[in-house]
Amino acid sequence: MVPPPLDLQAHRGARGLLPENTLPAFARALSIGVTTLELDCAITRDGVVVVSHDSTLNPEITRDAGGAWITRNDLPIAQLTFEELQRFDVGRIDPASEYAKRFPHQQPIDGTRMPKLADVLALARKARNDTVRFNIETKISPLHPTRTVGPQAFARTLIAVIEQHRLEARAIIQSFDWRTLVVVQREAPRIATAYLSVQQAFEDTILARETASPWNAGLHVRQFGGSVPRMIRALSGNAVETIWSPHFNDVDAPAIGEAHTLGLKVVAWTVNSEAEMQRMLALDVDGVISDYPDVLRRVAGEAGYALPTPTPSEVHL
Repeated sequence: MVPPPLDLQAHRGARGLLPENTLPAFARALSIGVTTLELDCAITRDGVVVVSHDSTLNPEITRDAGGAWITRNDLPIAQLTFEELQRFDVGRIDPASEYAKRFPHQQPIDGTRMPKLADVLALARKARNDTVRFNIETKISPLHPTRTVGPQAFARTLIAVIEQHRLEARAIIQSFDWRTLVVVQREAPRIATAYLSVQQAFEDTILARETASPWNAGLHVRQFGGSVPRMIRALSGNAVETIWSPHFNDVDAPAIGEAHTLGLKVVAWTVNSEAEMQRMLALDVDGVISDYPDVLRRVAGEAGYALPTPTPSEVHL
């Protein structure tokens, strides 16, 4: 029996292999063969949607025009123009950082700059891949409201880029800050939404034991018997496609079964070991996000899943 289709998502391009959220990483993911490019976005002072996991420049991966590692971790991208951003090199991890210990085999590509979202969309078009999807996270936090534009402006700016490229049917907008997803569902109903969540010791956006969580667009999980899928269903209404995207350690068979019963897809993040990939597939998730799309593709193939066609792609810096 052939398993149902699996959404094979390349996290930040292919972070385990090449510098995160860069054109070379996305090109590698396309060449490996994935269903979806997962990425993050911020908005510059002059309104350009750029690809960055952080709302501020990250000292662990950012060097200045002189080649020195930056030391500030509080410089919002929203305070810089796109031209100013291009002075920074994001093609290597600082070898002295904790990040470097996590990804010791990532290949550096010095001279790599932070791309526009439009550049990533153009890369797939140039590779003649007209099926790959784009899972785009809004990097906005209710805990740091001054670092970015507000949720409505953020969502509208991102929607405008997607609509300009006529990719509504292939785009997914995801967020831990569910306020942005409510805007997307209201103003761009053809774009799918993915509700990110985490309930781990290192971070918790659901806060089931608290009176409220600022992440969940005014709702609280206790209103729904402790069920995150039911809370998402209440917010998403009749959205064209709704995804619950939990941390992989937050899901089990009953939770996934409930989500499916409610009409939600489940895409787990960020799954990097073969054993956890196999466990997610055994739980019948609809998709997996991984820093190692090459490993995920092999594991999925061994499990009998149909695999997306690789589209060779390269970037000349």
